[in-house]
Amino acid sequence: MHPTPAERDDLFESFARALFKHDMDALYRVVSPEFVWRYHDGVSPEVVLIGHDAILKHLDKNKAFYATIRFHDVVYHHLGDVSFMTFRVSETVRSTGEQREQRGIERYTFEDGRIATKDVYRKPIVS
Repeated sequence: MHPTPAERDDLFESFARALFKHDMDALYRVVSPEFVWRYHDGVSPEVVLIGHDAILKHLDKNKAFYATIRFHDVVYHHLGDVSFMTFRVSETVRSTGEQREQRGIERYTFEDGRIATKDVYRKPIVS
């Protein structure tokens, strides 16, 4: 049985908090042991993150590269065995001050009441 929409909302809240704090113990309370995160930002090649160390390295790399990362217009869409998150993100490159704006969608699957996969697709917004 897949989590209900309310259970998914709770999972996503805990998931986001854990990522923001770089708290891998909290993260692995809401993701499956075999959690896989695929990330494509529309600028660089796809990144596949598997395991605690790869996720933490990715978070630390982003923290060093970006001065700010802000998500806007976040909406969750729950369907059967998957959920989607649509959003807009604003980023500031730390070294240059360059501002980046992207739209994105994330696709999530579930296993045993936890998040099993996160697939991120982002596309730069061209003015």
